[in-house]
Amino acid sequence: MLTAGIVGLPNVGKSTLFNALVANAKATAANFPFCTIEPNVGVVAVPDDRLNVLAKIVNSQAVVPTRMEFVDIAGLVKGASQGEGLGNQFLSHIREVDAIVHVVRCFENDDIIHVVGSIDPLRDIDIINLELALSDLSQVERRIDRARKQARTNKEIQIEVNGLEKIAVLLNEGKPARQAILTEEELEAVKGLGLVTQKPVIYATNVSEDDLATGNEQVEKVREVAKLDNAQVVVISAQVEAELVDLSEAERTDFLASLGVEEGGLKSLIKATYELLGLRTYLTTGPKETRAWTIKAGMSA
Repeated sequence: MLTAGIVGLPNVGKSTLFNALVANAKATAANFPFCTIEPNVGVVAVPDDRLNVLAKIVNSQAVVPTRMEFVDIAGLVKGASQGEGLGNQFLSHIREVDAIVHVVRCFENDDIIHVVGSIDPLRDIDIINLELALSDLSQVERRIDRARKQARTNKEIQIEVNGLEKIAVLLNEGKPARQAILTEEELEAVKGLGLVTQKPVIYATNVSEDDLATGNEQVEKVREVAKLDNAQVVVISAQVEAELVDLSEAERTDFLASLGVEEGGLKSLIKATYELLGLRTYLTTGPKETRAWTIKAGMSA
């Protein structure tokens, strides 16, 4: 099962969001930077309205959605690549996921401290990207030295060297490896390194309930940054999603309507992350069950 890691600075709403994603999650959402040290793993159902439609047509006894995995990773801080704030431990957790959900704080709340002291999503994104880039850079520099020596006797390795050199330029500027323009051969050659900043990313802008329907100025700033990664931005209110967990379906609908939205950001985030991982769904149906199955994009069912 492919996994998406939820990352960001401390106190941006990662654990609150994770708790909403997985109602029985054991993560403790506390107003303290390192309340989540070991990553919490949760398996969530992927929303698909077609399932219930099909199930009603054939009168299925059960409806079985497909699922995906999210990991709540403790907040990174400036200096994480040098071990600050248990940074090395957190970075190792990020390396194990297949995609990144980057939660960015776009709400004001004096009761929830910000580790840097103010709300500035662009600065926050830069802090995370820089720490991940520095972590990747040390790995690239170690590999590129060996690869250059090996390329003297094995010309095929020169392809890897070329790709690593392009990536190193970006990493030195604090930019992610995914922004490097590589040939297919170079991409294949460097894939084995498993660089964090080469993983696909989606930005989850965490807003107050008042801004859920329309977003705000901070969200628009994130959208501009996301364009550089060709990344999607999902507007979500972790606090609203936390409140929705205990409501009935009818109560949820009424609550969301009062906020001016038809669907909570949680569903949008799950579906967007599912697609980001290159996953697709096909359905089977019958009297016993209607079931969603996961396949990689491009595969035949």
